[in-house]
Amino acid sequence: MAVFAAVALTAIATAGTAAAEPVSVLAIAESFDQVLDNIRNWLVGILAGLATVFLTIGGARYVLASGDPSEVEKSKTALRAACLGYGLAMLAPVIVAVLKSIVGA
Repeated sequence: MAVFAAVALTAIATAGTAAAEPVSVLAIAESFDQVLDNIRNWLVGILAGLATVFLTIGGARYVLASGDPSEVEKSKTALRAACLGYGLAMLAPVIVAVLKSIVGA
């Protein structure tokens, strides 16, 4: 306990004054169009990442199936999900363009 108190006193004694620095915001969108573009970029990245994970899982399950029909079917399901994810990632710009036309941005 004495060691803890000594460390605490040393930290307090050597601490400088607290000064607040100005906060700079890095993610300010200048227009609604830019917000929609950012959403599109995030959608493409997330969907492509998830599709890659499913592709990896499906491929590994297929290799490790050893001819078991149920495992082969599960791996094919994961591979279909990966294809769907890649398809949605490619369609994300189209979806955002439709949203822009609806909103009028």
